[in-house]
Amino acid sequence: MDIHVGQRIKVRRSLLGLSQEKLAESVGVTFQQIQKYERGTNRVSAGRLFELSKILDVPVNFFFEQFGKAKGGQAIPGMSDNEQDGFEHGDIMTRKETTDLLRVYYSVQDENARKDIMKFIKSMAERLSK
Repeated sequence: MDIHVGQRIKVRRSLLGLSQEKLAESVGVTFQQIQKYERGTNRVSAGRLFELSKILDVPVNFFFEQFGKAKGGQAIPGMSDNEQDGFEHGDIMTRKETTDLLRVYYSVQDENARKDIMKFIKSMAERLSK
């Protein structure tokens, strides 16, 4: 469970484009402590989890969603800070590629441009799947 909660913290932090240092500063801990939370090495207390939910703008239950849904009942592998770790298995929302894509998509400020991008991606996906 500690590993799963840590992975969910990392996913949300990455989606928001926050560094471990920025999150640590907001929580009032060192970035090493955030690393330990994200790896599941250190357990996140209930109070700290509540604080993280406010900072990361998610409900507390976000950290427990999808627990045990991977093969064998083990937590889904988390995101990697380096390009060598793969994301072939598990939930697509834990893939680095997914979070990178979402971050770039939402960096486009113009809502109409985002809609056009979405139409383009859908048309390409349809064309390539034939």
